[in-house]
Amino acid sequence: MTVRKTPSGRWRGVLKVGREQVASKTFDTRAQAVAWIDRERAAIAGGVDPRAGKATVRALLPQWFETRANSVAGTTYKTDQRLLKALPAWFVARGVNSLTDREVQRVLVEYAKAGRVRSSTVRYRAALSSFFSWCVRERLIATNPVVNTRVPRQTTPRVEMRPFTEAELESVSTAVAGHDERLARLVLIAGWTGLRWSELRAMRVRSLVEVPLPLLIVERAAPEGVEVKTTKSGRVRRVPIADRVLPLVREFAAGKSADELLFTTASGHQLHVGAFKRATDWKKTGRGHRVYDLRHTAACLWLVRGVDPTTVKAWMGHASMATTNLYIHHLGTAADRAALDRLNGPGCAGGAPISTDDAGQGS
Repeated sequence: MTVRKTPSGRWRGVLKVGREQVASKTFDTRAQAVAWIDRERAAIAGGVDPRAGKATVRALLPQWFETRANSVAGTTYKTDQRLLKALPAWFVARGVNSLTDREVQRVLVEYAKAGRVRSSTVRYRAALSSFFSWCVRERLIATNPVVNTRVPRQTTPRVEMRPFTEAELESVSTAVAGHDERLARLVLIAGWTGLRWSELRAMRVRSLVEVPLPLLIVERAAPEGVEVKTTKSGRVRRVPIADRVLPLVREFAAGKSADELLFTTASGHQLHVGAFKRATDWKKTGRGHRVYDLRHTAACLWLVRGVDPTTVKAWMGHASMATTNLYIHHLGTAADRAALDRLNGPGCAGGAPISTDDAGQGS
């Protein structure tokens, strides 16, 4: 073991294999330098060569992307590329064996401060962890520095859901019909089935089932720009079709074979959200709502009509009940409605005006 004090007062640890120096690093204390040498020796004993770990993140990312391309879904691969290519310059210039959980945590904080929602930061951390796990498997480093990091708390307000009421949904559909009647019907279908846009794009005619009850079998998704894949949850779900939109779904299926796309434009082409927004003047007809708010609308319509939250969870394809509960919080609970009824009841300020004489009592 070689640990020596530098002129600056810090301690430099030098790791040797036999008589050959393979790595060195400077620390604030002698104990830190000794601990580092012990860890590196243990790594060598386990088959990790510190010299290989000097390769920079920038040099290793292309190799990782190459292996990743054939091991994960296309959307995951593209997301990983987009996320990790945005890593700070100082980070990608560092050797992978020199990066600690402190540096990784700093990167996560910087990413979160840029205004991303927490779920995006969670995905960013997962991509980083996958990269460093690959480095561990390649014997470039001994441990994954992402393991001991945490996702920072979100600092920007969360984008709130803005579902349409039933009356608003009908009104928006009427406004869209002034531009394209077929897309107006699609607005109603999306607002009553809760299908994601990618699921609407991928739906086949054979997915429409009417016996023993009318429903759509949701088993595919077609995000724009990537290949068709399974649904977000990876599971098949069944969504009953309300009477309000069943005739509209049948119109889309009329004259098509089982393998054709169910929901298409008037010219028979696959749906594209950009083209949909332009054709419907969505910025105006949608009243400031996102297209995704049509999915939120369906969940709220179901809950208002008394559908059990567990059933709503299944129809929406939520991974956990916590996600479904967001809609319950948005609508208010039965206790909230009962309390409001009490507030607006006779003798309460919310239900009837208080006379001047009554108001003066107790003053």
